[in-house]
Amino acid sequence: MDYKEEDHFLLLSGIQHFLFCKRQWALIHIEQQWEENVLTVEGNHLHEKADQPFLREKRGNKLIVRAMPIKSRSLKITGVCDVVEFVSDKNGVEINGMEGKYTPYPVEYKRGKPKKNDSDILQLTAQAMCLEEMLLCEIVKGYMFYNEIKHRVEVPFDDEMRNKVKFIVNEMYEYFKRHHTPKVKTGPFCKNCSLQHICVPNLMNKRSVKSFIEGKIKE
Repeated sequence: MDYKEEDHFLLLSGIQHFLFCKRQWALIHIEQQWEENVLTVEGNHLHEKADQPFLREKRGNKLIVRAMPIKSRSLKITGVCDVVEFVSDKNGVEINGMEGKYTPYPVEYKRGKPKKNDSDILQLTAQAMCLEEMLLCEIVKGYMFYNEIKHRVEVPFDDEMRNKVKFIVNEMYEYFKRHHTPKVKTGPFCKNCSLQHICVPNLMNKRSVKSFIEGKIKE
């Protein structure tokens, strides 16, 4: 089997899970546990329109690319942009198969409304950092489309958010390399977690989820 460095990249989407709950992220991305709830089902449905692989659409001075695979070798993350809008710009970059030059702007779709924390902004910033590395360009902003409020929110990519992305991804890799699922304090947010039944909060301080499941299998 040929070794591919990308096979060991972390998923960019994990940034959202990690910021919501480090334990949830580890269960999904290290122990590979997953349960869908209403939120994830509705989120998947919302993405259906955006997730059409390799579809390009020209609208005036824009080239719209959906479900664009992205990656960063420096961050060692990989993922998919819901939509990347390439806007005609003489100072932009060349796009294979297209005349002229374009500046890319990532667009992410979310089912709800803007969050109180930075998780959406950091996910979009990470997408921009991947695109910059792939296309050798600078991206100053992107957009979040929230289904609940039905309009876009412009997101600037500043140094503070870029540095936060680097810090979070490094922390994710530390857990991943150790194959470590951390313990966390439970709270009301646990009720909205897709993994609340797998996580088994009342056993957190006694056994890891992995050892609990393995024990049940052996019974």
